[in-house]
Amino acid sequence: MKTIVVLGAGYAGLKTVVALQKKLHKEVKIILVDRNPYHYETMRLYEVASGSYPYTRMSYQLSDVLDESMTELVVDQVEKINIKDKAVELREHEPISYDYLVVGLGWVLSDMGIEGAKENALPMSNVKEAEAIRNHLYAEMKAYRKDHDKKHLSIVICGAGFQAVELAGALAEARPRFAKMAGVNAKDITIKMLDGSPVLLPMFQGKLLDYALGLIKKNDIEIIKQAFVQKVSDHSVLYKMKDSDEIQEIPAGTRIWMMGFSGSPVIEASGFKNRRGRVMVSDHLTAPESDDIYLLGDVSSVMVPGKKWPWPNTAQMALSMANYAAKDIRSRINHQARPSKYVYHDLGVVVAVGETRAAGKAMGHGYKGYLASALKKIIIDKSLMETGGVKETLSVGRFDLYH
Repeated sequence: MKTIVVLGAGYAGLKTVVALQKKLHKEVKIILVDRNPYHYETMRLYEVASGSYPYTRMSYQLSDVLDESMTELVVDQVEKINIKDKAVELREHEPISYDYLVVGLGWVLSDMGIEGAKENALPMSNVKEAEAIRNHLYAEMKAYRKDHDKKHLSIVICGAGFQAVELAGALAEARPRFAKMAGVNAKDITIKMLDGSPVLLPMFQGKLLDYALGLIKKNDIEIIKQAFVQKVSDHSVLYKMKDSDEIQEIPAGTRIWMMGFSGSPVIEASGFKNRRGRVMVSDHLTAPESDDIYLLGDVSSVMVPGKKWPWPNTAQMALSMANYAAKDIRSRINHQARPSKYVYHDLGVVVAVGETRAAGKAMGHGYKGYLASALKKIIIDKSLMETGGVKETLSVGRFDLYH
């Protein structure tokens, strides 16, 4: 009996397991490794960071979807993949051998070598970090009541990418709650984003982009661009504007780090040829170093046909890759012809700026406002359905489509 080891219980990893359980029922042994006994919706971390919902409203236990007759869960930290010996090294357990390996270890945020970023800024790449941001914000609001130092009311987000914008929107919507804690007016709480990229939200153009930027402005979120972070201290963020040597400073009690996205450090530690933790995979989503290793989601790169850049790593793409990998593995185990090369079909993207406002595009059409917000929640529910099925979708899904 073949052993399939899956690293990571995010969108790519868990979807692969669920698909393999259906396609190869009791024909293989599956070992799922994750540092948590639960799956959480990464695209909803901003809900936790803003205090809008506890993590239990966007997560569920892995045991609820695993078939114990063929799948074993190992809760541990992956340290390294031994490609030559076909084994995975873990922090607390003995190495695990595999016939096929699926790597879906997700992304991390690096400090990019910027002074003080690691020590003085709060990243948001997992549940614990999102909870740390929420707890820090609460502490800052309460601290203002004691010393009335306005830095406690200042929130600076380093970075203005897709997830940073959604986080900023959620924090803006939570202003009244924060203001009550601090004993101030909601308008006294400032949210600023520092963006060094030449284009904000590059997935949108024209009127749709204008609408999205309008939502950000309407929520009193200030975007400073092109601004390059130079240092993060324990009370402020220092930056330079493009074509300027002048150092500017923003006092801020809450400094959030949303820059330096890269694939899991396990990729580099294992010796894969990579760029920022991402590997250019084969037509079958396997590693150049071994055709028995599938690299999915944030640890992989797949080029956009006819372009010089890869597809952005999204939950939608991770689920698509998982479906393909499961199909390919089944074919190989059953000694059948492998499917034709992987092709990604982008169905669109939606950015939420608060609970009831969003901008998005899907199937060639643009969507705004409540309709886009409803579409965002449908996307969330679709991902839940693919990994957790009906039970988990009903348990933690978003059905408040117009609220």
